[in-house]
Amino acid sequence: MTNVIRKDITVAKHKFRVEIYPQLTGVEDVSFEIYPEDYNAALYAFSNKEKLNRLIKEKHIYEPKK
Repeated sequence: MTNVIRKDITVAKHKFRVEIYPQLTGVEDVSFEIYPEDYNAALYAFSNKEKLNRLIKEKHIYEPKK
C-alpha cells in the first residue's frame, strides 16, 4: 500500500478533501481523489469537473513553474 497525502481545500466557498496517491502500482502518473464535504460541494464538483481537476493538479500536485 502506498502513502496517502490528504489535503483540505476550499474552492469557490466549497470544501473538499483531496487524497493524493503518489505511486500507485501500474500507474505512471500521480493519482488523486476528490471528496466533497457536503451536497453543494458535490454539485459544484460535478458541474466543474475539468476546472477542479486542473486546479488541483496545478496548485496541489505538480510544482508551479518559475
